[in-house]
Amino acid sequence: MFELKPISPEAVPEALSKAERYRLLNEPWQAESICRDILRVDPRRQSALIMLLLSLTDQFGHGIAAQTAREILPHLDGEYERAYYAGIIAERWADSLLRHGAPGAGFTAYESLREAMEHYERAESLRPPGNDDAILRWNTCARILMRNRELRPRGEDRFEPALED
Repeated sequence: MFELKPISPEAVPEALSKAERYRLLNEPWQAESICRDILRVDPRRQSALIMLLLSLTDQFGHGIAAQTAREILPHLDGEYERAYYAGIIAERWADSLLRHGAPGAGFTAYESLREAMEHYERAESLRPPGNDDAILRWNTCARILMRNRELRPRGEDRFEPALED
């Protein structure tokens, strides 16, 4: 079909900056494409891997599945990063489920948020001094669950008595 053209290694810093701008402009497919170009010339570039992962999570609900983003996790260098970004994937997957409101989304979103919280707890135990990002994300997930009573585990039926006349 088409043979993709490689970018030069010298262009990587500016390309990363462009990828970030495209994410901020809500054009994650552009950011994804740029990150893939960067990774062709520098496959271990952590900032490009993280930007690619985030741009994929930005596309949840628009043809990109969580598994696609999870495939990047083993390429991240640190155990903290792998745990933290696994939490980001699970949290953003839950958000996507809630935005699209498919049948049973509340149950699946609950499970995904709880999974995110587990990853964040792991990341918290591995975090560098002064980095409370995992705690901030865990608290966000907890607040979402506390504010949304419809988010609950499967099989947890809530009995609401009928109002009496």
